[in-house]
Amino acid sequence: MNAKTLLMSAVGVAMALTGGASNAADKTLTMTVTDVPGLEELRRDWAPFKEALESRTDYTVEFAPVTSRTAAVELLRSERVDLVLTGPAEYVVMRHLTDAEPILGFSRPDYFSGLITMADSGITSVEDLEGRKVAVGDVGSTSSHLGPLQLISDYGVNPQEEVELIHTKPRIGFESLRKGDVAAWGTNYMDDYMRLRERADISPGAFRVIARGPDLPNDVMVAGEHLNDAVVDTMQTTIVDNSDAMVQAIVDQGGGENKKYAGMRFIRNIDNEDYNYVRKAYQSIGQEDFGRFPGE
Repeated sequence: MNAKTLLMSAVGVAMALTGGASNAADKTLTMTVTDVPGLEELRRDWAPFKEALESRTDYTVEFAPVTSRTAAVELLRSERVDLVLTGPAEYVVMRHLTDAEPILGFSRPDYFSGLITMADSGITSVEDLEGRKVAVGDVGSTSSHLGPLQLISDYGVNPQEEVELIHTKPRIGFESLRKGDVAAWGTNYMDDYMRLRERADISPGAFRVIARGPDLPNDVMVAGEHLNDAVVDTMQTTIVDNSDAMVQAIVDQGGGENKKYAGMRFIRNIDNEDYNYVRKAYQSIGQEDFGRFPGE
């Protein structure tokens, strides 16, 4: 089965499960989360948020599982999904392909990328990384791939030509740094570096952070072009006005992956231009075209 057939099959399954596009009249909204792969996982992680939203509005919320970021785009285009929660890197592509509207930011405290070396390595600046191996995360990850590469670029080093990139998982990147297999590790500062450092049997002073990036743009809930403005306003107002309960539903009652939102706030004033740093990062990895997802 080829990639196109697989994609259409995934979209077809999601369409069947959602039962079609929603509108203000039938009071049903469909929602998906791009980094949650299936219906069972969506229910496990996001059912409390869905139920909290339903209890405070006249709407029923149905989940629309997707198998890929591309499938989420196709569902937006075909008006088979109304609301999508996605990351900054994914948003840039979705916006380019669908004109989906950012309606609510899910802020994440200390959400930025860092470049870490071992303190005794003699590497004290980004410029010292030229010609060396640097571990980064999965292709397309905002905080562990695009963010670190843009950070390298911000210091005048070409991440595509002047360093050797090694894509790997956080724990392997961390251990590779400790063993000296890579000169530096570029990653999400809090979720990866601080978490793994705290669990490691090694003094925190063994590490050096040679660069920290700016706070990255928020994860964002987008609404399809087809969604009525009144519906969008209801969703924004309900979530923001009941912020404490909604955050509790996500962080305390939701799945383990939702712990990344601990300490979050909902941000109503989201602008498309807020994501220009991510667009710069796409250019820094040699992708001028915002119409495709890196690695897909």
